[in-house]
Amino acid sequence: MTDAQPIRLYIFDADGTLRRTTVPGLPCPNRPGEWELIPGVRERLARIDWGEGGARFGVATNQGGVGLGYMSLAAARRLLDDMVVAAFGVRPPHGSIEVCPHAPHLGCACRKPEPGMLLRLMRRFRVEPGQTLFVGDMDRDEGAARAAGTRFMWAHEFFGWPQTP
Repeated sequence: MTDAQPIRLYIFDADGTLRRTTVPGLPCPNRPGEWELIPGVRERLARIDWGEGGARFGVATNQGGVGLGYMSLAAARRLLDDMVVAAFGVRPPHGSIEVCPHAPHLGCACRKPEPGMLLRLMRRFRVEPGQTLFVGDMDRDEGAARAAGTRFMWAHEFFGWPQTP
């Protein structure tokens, strides 16, 4: 993997990277109205050429609340679709959102830091690991990128936020 290769696929984590919950103590939203885009996300994403011949994007997100019964998979997908519309200004392209709906600690192959969701997105968009950048906010995001062989960038660096201690 060389950093000289152009990025053809940007994969983003959802919670803590593109959106944040508005309910204190809740790690990710369970219903509409419980989230907002993180300031600066829309503006930063608008600077990337997503058009014909430009980069593609995907979302890879652990949604353990589905497996724990806090919400249905359909409800989680609707919230993620709404997040993509708010962040990118378009409906998510078919197959661009990967969700691990399993409860934490089940040992599934898709839950980050496992690379399953990233590998599926790269296969779907026919992009090599060296042409992929995964942006996230947690150690498990960095671990998934490493396991998938992709580049990784912390969300605060990608979006230009101050790093919180």
